[in-house]
Amino acid sequence: MTLAPLARLRRRGPQPRRRPSAAGPLMAAPAIILLIAFLVLPFIGAIVASFFRIQLGNPRPPKFVGFEQYARLFLDPDISATFLRALGNNFTFALIVVPVQTALALGLAILINRKIRGMTVFRTLFFMPLVFPLALVAVIWRLIFARDEYGLLNGVLSAISGGAIAPHDWLGDGATALGAIIVMSVWQSVSFQMIILLGALQGVPNELYEAASIDRAGRWSQFLHVTVPGIRNTLIFVALLTTIFSFRLFDQVYLLDRSGSLDIESTQTVMYQVITTGFDQNNIGQGSAMAVVFLIIVALVALIQRRLVRQEGGVS
Repeated sequence: MTLAPLARLRRRGPQPRRRPSAAGPLMAAPAIILLIAFLVLPFIGAIVASFFRIQLGNPRPPKFVGFEQYARLFLDPDISATFLRALGNNFTFALIVVPVQTALALGLAILINRKIRGMTVFRTLFFMPLVFPLALVAVIWRLIFARDEYGLLNGVLSAISGGAIAPHDWLGDGATALGAIIVMSVWQSVSFQMIILLGALQGVPNELYEAASIDRAGRWSQFLHVTVPGIRNTLIFVALLTTIFSFRLFDQVYLLDRSGSLDIESTQTVMYQVITTGFDQNNIGQGSAMAVVFLIIVALVALIQRRLVRQEGGVS
């Protein structure tokens, strides 16, 4: 009985190979075109511009200077000191934001994944900061961190302490300016990672939790042995995505700096320096060199992070 189907297949002979379908490349074409137009071509243009001395509005043609712009990033004290300080601010921001924001997003996702009456309202409230325009977010947090007693944070601290805590310039003090931007960025961006992790949590089978409960596993044991393995790949993806977003910090610093109350030395990032060097200082070549070096550094950090995860057996 079981040999009859095999015999019929042998009499039919080898099946003809199917021709590759063009549906896949056609569906991917719009995304590929956009990536080439808005990522690959601008990066190639930045590489080319970094080898020239270019000034916008200057009637003189661009002058080829070779690797001079790159050498000045590390050898010219006037440029290298600011660039390395901005790079250090980027790394400090990423080292704090990535673990804090990932852990907070996971905690919020677990919280709103519970089936409780009125949870839809909480989901909306948690997701709302991501919908706000960043300019509005900057205005709100500038009022919160205002230096005088009318600032919301200073007013709350003064009320709690009975006036013992004096008003503090949170954005103007170099010791607290970067921390203030970290709090603002986490508040505004954590809901995006929360939504991704919430989708992963809803994909973990309930049978695993039921089996763990039968084995008398507690909440913490279920979290370590069921939840984390079930969302491990998504958690790694969120950490990688948060790392990339952390290194491209620009909008918050730029908007708060334009308010005139920010200590720029302790908060300046490489992206901020790229924009100000290229357009405010009218030095397109130097700004392009900064952008190219910074992109290479971010790519290396992402590759190292992914390699470490693979060595731990994280990504399947």
